[in-house]
Amino acid sequence: MAGSPALARLPLSIYYKNGGDKMNVNKLEQYLGINFNNRQLIQQAFTHSSYVNEHQNKHFSDNERLEFLGDAVLELGISEYLFKNKKNMPEGEMTKLRASIVCEASLANFAKGLAFNEFLMLGRGEEQTGGRERPSLLADVFESFLGALYLDQGFDTVLLFFDQHIYPKIDTGAFSHAMDYKSQLQELVQQYKDRHIEYKIVEESGPSHNKEFIAHVIIKNDVGGIGVGRTKKEAEQRAAKHALDEFSN
Repeated sequence: MAGSPALARLPLSIYYKNGGDKMNVNKLEQYLGINFNNRQLIQQAFTHSSYVNEHQNKHFSDNERLEFLGDAVLELGISEYLFKNKKNMPEGEMTKLRASIVCEASLANFAKGLAFNEFLMLGRGEEQTGGRERPSLLADVFESFLGALYLDQGFDTVLLFFDQHIYPKIDTGAFSHAMDYKSQLQELVQQYKDRHIEYKIVEESGPSHNKEFIAHVIIKNDVGGIGVGRTKKEAEQRAAKHALDEFSN
């Protein structure tokens, strides 16, 4: 799977053929670096029910069943990754983290970041009321695409897609707001009687409205992790996450 180039912001008509009757799958393939086997299935993934309702004589199928499948594919892919890569994370914390990754807001951001909104086939009413930017609709199309990708290419290709577009965000702490890494680290370190934890803000920079803090977590007089954040608490949480990652390695 090739890396995705930046998508040129062209008029929406660029992404359709035959007066809007077909999505330009070629453009999506070029953007994602994937060659699809069943193009009709991929088009279905981007076809909203409002479009189907307005074109009943053309026998289109909407993406709702693919969304159902994609939801399960997504949950399995994220669960497997967390299980294999967060070896010190308790079940409850894994559940919280997974929930923050697969929530509507996160999925909508994934879809928008991949310009999926540009490829959506919407009915006129949905288009006019801002459906192309609606978070719930974007989250749905992201899941329906995953369902279609799974059927078209198999689970291994889905995992490659995750490896390119989702897993790196987990590793960089994009969902750390949902996690309490400091508590996890405390529980882990308590297993060793001769160790204690201390957090230090070692650097503060930037204007008052845009501060940046660097935190160190000290474990047994050594720097166990380093974190950067917009607040002291965020920097400390990221430092704790770094330390947890080091323990896992």
